[in-house]
Amino acid sequence: MWSGRGTAPKVVQNFRPVHQGLAERLACFHDEIKRDFDGINRLAIAIYDPETDLLKSFVDSSEGDNPFEHCVARLSELTPLATLARTGGRRVINDMVNHPASTPAHARKLIEAGYLSSYTVPLFHKGTFHGFVFFNSFQCGYFTPGVVQRLRAVAEVVSLNTIMELDAVRMIQAAVKTVRQISRVRDEETGAHLERMARYARLIALRLAPRLGLSDEWVELLFQFAPLHDVGKIAVPDQILFKPGRLTPEEFEVMKTHVAKGSEIVDTMADTFRIGGAPYVRVLRNVVAHHHEAIDGSGYPCGLSGDAISLEGRITAVADVFDALTSVRPYKAAWTTADAFAFLTEQSGKKFDPAAVAILKDNEAAIVDIQRQFAETPLD
Repeated sequence: MWSGRGTAPKVVQNFRPVHQGLAERLACFHDEIKRDFDGINRLAIAIYDPETDLLKSFVDSSEGDNPFEHCVARLSELTPLATLARTGGRRVINDMVNHPASTPAHARKLIEAGYLSSYTVPLFHKGTFHGFVFFNSFQCGYFTPGVVQRLRAVAEVVSLNTIMELDAVRMIQAAVKTVRQISRVRDEETGAHLERMARYARLIALRLAPRLGLSDEWVELLFQFAPLHDVGKIAVPDQILFKPGRLTPEEFEVMKTHVAKGSEIVDTMADTFRIGGAPYVRVLRNVVAHHHEAIDGSGYPCGLSGDAISLEGRITAVADVFDALTSVRPYKAAWTTADAFAFLTEQSGKKFDPAAVAILKDNEAAIVDIQRQFAETPLD
């Protein structure tokens, strides 16, 4: 059965790449089904973000090259897949070389990687579209009606495990958000701010991942958990959290405790839900524990420096500060993007990770698109 749990220490100070979780289980499952389906050379999952219409590569098990690692595309521009998402239909292509492709660039990538036939299944749960499961073969004509019929149960197992993994991530998100809402903590973190900074974090992570050999699963987990970095602020007294003026040194020491409190909240939830060893919890812990550490060791709460700070924490710090600088707050006007870039550049290698800062500066067009799509509203 495609299941199982990994183990991990409760406190992860040094960054460790996340290769466990769904990706590892998918690879094991792929090995198992090869006994009955020896022609399935690639099994992959892409997930859909309805907020941005983006279809994102997520996990993959390939015998050859992975043609779509760290890949995103608008579903509306992938006409055949958009049709499957709308109708719930399934698609078989048994001769990719001679098939008239509506998305030739994607078809070319598959062919160049050696895949000659494909079977695509949309991933639905309770009537909601979540993405696709892709089966590919090096053999032309592999997906006969008999093979497709037998693969239906396999596709259901893959879909169920994917939904369970995504639901587990959403469960922990919902728990954190509920705690904050019950406690009436709003601070300056509007809904739009959290949407933007999550996507800045994903932008950085998506471009760092190929350099560091990190998976799309890790990129997605960081995207999901970056907005939860300040959960510990529920423990900060209102008179400090909402103070309009500058905090005294004593008050700032109290404010700094939100990091440790946040880590305690994450660990309590992980213990309660019995998911302490899950890779996604490790990512969340790192986001919460390290987003105020600084590259030069001047941050808090542990005064970590350089690579001792998790990559998740270093990316979250840059994404969060950039959006805070470029957003209107009751105590300040929004900085221009140029001014924010200048500040991040001046602090690069001091407070902030240089690679993360450089990636943000090199992708101004993407930043403008995020700012346009997730602009502040009166309700924020």
